[in-house]
Amino acid sequence: MEDIQRWRVEEPYLHLHCGLGEAPYYEESSRTLRFVDIVKEKLHTVDLSKGPLSHQIHDVEDAISTTAHIEGTDDEFVVGAKLGYAIFTRSSGKLEYIRKVWDERDGPGKAERMRCNDGAVDAAGRFWVGTMNDPKVQAPTSEGVLFRLDPDLTLHRMIEKATVPNGMGWTADNKKMYFIDSPTKSIFVFDYDLASGAISNRQVFFHLADDEQGVPDGFAMDSAGNLWTAICGGGKVLKLSPEGRIVGEITLPTRMISCPGFAGEDLFITSAEEEEPEKYPDSVKYGGSVFKVRVGVLGKPQHRFRRT
Repeated sequence: MEDIQRWRVEEPYLHLHCGLGEAPYYEESSRTLRFVDIVKEKLHTVDLSKGPLSHQIHDVEDAISTTAHIEGTDDEFVVGAKLGYAIFTRSSGKLEYIRKVWDERDGPGKAERMRCNDGAVDAAGRFWVGTMNDPKVQAPTSEGVLFRLDPDLTLHRMIEKATVPNGMGWTADNKKMYFIDSPTKSIFVFDYDLASGAISNRQVFFHLADDEQGVPDGFAMDSAGNLWTAICGGGKVLKLSPEGRIVGEITLPTRMISCPGFAGEDLFITSAEEEEPEKYPDSVKYGGSVFKVRVGVLGKPQHRFRRT
């Protein structure tokens, strides 16, 4: 591999035991980082101005997997959960569904055997969320769907026959959209039409070598257009240039790295518990923790869901 930037993390910022930590999201107004534990149905928050001792855990009693701000309110945010899209209200701790994603066409039992996974909001305020088989019910198959929820709550099926839909995001000019289906070991790129929300011309942007451990999971984008993608099962985050070249690597002390997220020039990285503890005992100690790395570049600003 050519000369690249390298960072090595030895210890976590938060030493936790999340079953599946995911979706780090920085709330700039309050300097708070929030993230979820999908498996244990928890919402975590930490005030970054106060540090790890301010960490709090909230029971949500649903498999929240991704979150996003809503335009015009700070008391509520929109989430992808077990059955579809919901609103979480901070002041009450209440979760209320606004659009369930499965209906009669999907046949019996699909709502039970599926859950939401990763998601992101585009520049027009649409919330894109991928769905997959719920591992608590069955192993993943190719019946996942990437949904797009418009501000008027119209629901669109954008990609079907996905297995583990993960990271997604858009270039600064809103002409390209990135999307991961983890078992393919690839990050795909589509032509994107901001006005209509349509995607087309799917191409491979980056493929993790077949002999490399792990698969691409969640990613974050920086202000220069680079993608920082977690390699779940590989114990690292790769920095990819806008051309799809590896230009940086963060090495972490546990294998099951799930998703990075920017807070200023810091990258916060979630992880899951080690799936094969007997085979990888050194990965167990910090599995499910959250890590922090100063990477010296700002993240691309997050868009808010524009509920009408």
